[in-house]
Amino acid sequence: MFLSSTSPLRTKKTQAIGIPVIDLSLDTVTLSHHIVTACQDYGFFKVVNHGVPIQVVSKMEEAVHGFFSKPASEKVKVKANPPSPFGYGCRNIGFNGDVGELEYILLQANSLTSTSSDTFNVVAEQPTNFRCAVDDYIQAVKELTCGLLKILAFGLSLSDTDVFGRLIQDVDSDSCFRVNHYPGIKSESNQPKPAHRIGFGEHSDPQIFTILRSNDVPGLQISTAHGLWIPITTEPTDFCVFVGDVLEVLTNGRFKSVRHRVMANMSNRSRMSMMYFAAPSLNQWISPIPEMISPGTLTLYKSFTWNEYKKAAYSLRLADKRIDHFKCQSNSC
Repeated sequence: MFLSSTSPLRTKKTQAIGIPVIDLSLDTVTLSHHIVTACQDYGFFKVVNHGVPIQVVSKMEEAVHGFFSKPASEKVKVKANPPSPFGYGCRNIGFNGDVGELEYILLQANSLTSTSSDTFNVVAEQPTNFRCAVDDYIQAVKELTCGLLKILAFGLSLSDTDVFGRLIQDVDSDSCFRVNHYPGIKSESNQPKPAHRIGFGEHSDPQIFTILRSNDVPGLQISTAHGLWIPITTEPTDFCVFVGDVLEVLTNGRFKSVRHRVMANMSNRSRMSMMYFAAPSLNQWISPIPEMISPGTLTLYKSFTWNEYKKAAYSLRLADKRIDHFKCQSNSC
């Protein structure tokens, strides 16, 4: 699939080029080759024929649309209270001054059953339906994630093809689910739209994998290693897959976590995106898999727990290359 060179996202340092679109109905050997190549070349790919039921996606989209359609006075009743990041937020991203043109809701993926009933009463008119929609969606994308990671391990010729997926299947997995809502631009017909309006600033995801589903409103861009921004278009049947920092470490740098951003000045319509962030448990040790370190190759990253990395990552600004703080210095590892 090639993106139009006349895309409104195109700027001096933005170019539309071919992005990997992987059909998951292909055989495992072919799939593993395509996925490994995409993770090496882009740290990003899109998948089709993924098996996630459209009804599950539609119910989730309907549920979160209902929440974001509520008055602000209702939404702030589930506002995130530091140090917990979970709940509703608007503009402020994290704890270090980063802001964006969006509102969002963040939920912990593995503990919805312990989420306060009062919270769901505010989030939705029918809280049980909302909870079921979230549960079903997270379960579906979690299964998709684990399947992709198994194929990925196969493609890397690892002896244990569950080495990545097992981190997510852990009952104490720190995975989370976030929905971002970028309101459309409302302006007088004779007034131009503001340029270079940042919806969500440049960053990489700290987790293992991110599975994203969005509507067809443009804005998402990924960066190449050379700093060239590539606009990403989506179709109703697509999911986008991002390599995160932890997967970069586990593969000893063979895969690179992809830097990405969302521009918010592209449409009068609202953009909605739903993200499942696949993460290990807080006390899980992260280090390069021995099989990824060939003879004569240096270990590029220190060992650390996910909790250590998460705390360090969220103590820095969004645009910082947070993984650099855990790289080995010379032969120190």
